[in-house]
Amino acid sequence: MPRLLISKGKKTYVEELKREVTVLKPKEYTVHDTSKDFSTTYGVIAKKDLKKKDGSKIQTSMHKEFIILTPGFSDTFRRLKKTPQAIMLKDAGIIAAETGIGKESTVLDAGTGSGWLSCYLAHICKKVVTYDINQEFQDVAKKNADILGLTNISFKKGSVYEKISEKNMDVIILDLPEPWRALPHAVNAIKIGGWLVSYSPSVPQVQSFCNTARAHEEILLGKTIEIVERSWKVEGDAVHPKSISIGHTAFITFCRKITTT
Repeated sequence: MPRLLISKGKKTYVEELKREVTVLKPKEYTVHDTSKDFSTTYGVIAKKDLKKKDGSKIQTSMHKEFIILTPGFSDTFRRLKKTPQAIMLKDAGIIAAETGIGKESTVLDAGTGSGWLSCYLAHICKKVVTYDINQEFQDVAKKNADILGLTNISFKKGSVYEKISEKNMDVIILDLPEPWRALPHAVNAIKIGGWLVSYSPSVPQVQSFCNTARAHEEILLGKTIEIVERSWKVEGDAVHPKSISIGHTAFITFCRKITTT
């Protein structure tokens, strides 16, 4: 069983500066093999300590203290291997919320990439089918799914520009360079009342997708949004936005199938 090691970090008040200064940053480690000692920047943790119950305080050979926990899904998920174009959690969350993905949903994700979105959705829905033309990406995605213990993802090598075999899908997500090219097949693969989502980084992609979607009478073209995440610093009287935030990643367009041709 993997374990999560967390240190709180340490601050001290510097009189000359009239403020607190971080002297030791918080640190986290995920331990996958608890059958042997684990090495950290702050010394070695004995394997016997890795088996202690959640919430226990343990020390390294250099007397650095950690709290030990059993990692949850989000802890492991954030440490998965990803490709440069992986969908961020802020975007995955709004896709799930807007479309109402739940435990009975069947979802199609194209393309797979590193499988971040497929894995996130598989954690909350009944089944995910994911397409990609790149076998190397799918191999990474399969390993990520294995790490999370997910068995409800079906990986398919192929292009949704050419064909989608599935029918009556609840949600289809197109994370593709030219999502409008997949529309004819995607429309046929979604059930009436189902959702079609396009995830595109650039304005020209959004324009082409929306203009093409309008030509499909079966689809009700909904809204296009982007999610910007801004972190805040809250320390004593210092309360202000941090200088680094997660800004634009992509535009997300939501459509709904309302009838058949």
